[in-house]
Amino acid sequence: MVLLVVDTQQLITTEGLYQFDRFVENVSRILTAARDKQVEVIYVRHDDGQGSELTKGTVGFEIYDKFRPFAGERIFDKKFNSAFKSTGLMKYLNEKSVKDITIVGLQTDYCIDATIKCGFEHGFQMIVPAYTNSTYDNQFMTAEQSYHYYNDFMWNGRYAQCFSVEEAIQRMSTK
Repeated sequence: MVLLVVDTQQLITTEGLYQFDRFVENVSRILTAARDKQVEVIYVRHDDGQGSELTKGTVGFEIYDKFRPFAGERIFDKKFNSAFKSTGLMKYLNEKSVKDITIVGLQTDYCIDATIKCGFEHGFQMIVPAYTNSTYDNQFMTAEQSYHYYNDFMWNGRYAQCFSVEEAIQRMSTK
């Protein structure tokens, strides 16, 4: 098992996220538990390219302060929604014979969705702890509607197993 922390970058980890405080608290709990249980923590950062505020080398590109990687934790950078596309992550996980991925991060309706579905299609057991992903309102749905659409309807039982934070942490000790 690994813990995959997707796009928790300074620019987008802001109080405008749905259930921001709960999100920060739950991701922090999952990070602490994974490290305590020697579950490898892997980070992914999104790079929108030159001219964007979410570009390598900018402050916004860096990991949110409360979720900072520890020395030696891997970081993969991506230019696409899925953390698996052209990053080396797939090769790395296959070399380590990883089967289970607990995923947290941003944004529910973009990179988290794409990564969960891609991971599922490549045979990984995707685990989504409650309120460890979030997003913003968009022109079609509120952030709350997006969160519940994906976590309660789209992913759970189809592409992932969605659990409480407590259950996700407990499962870390059984793998």
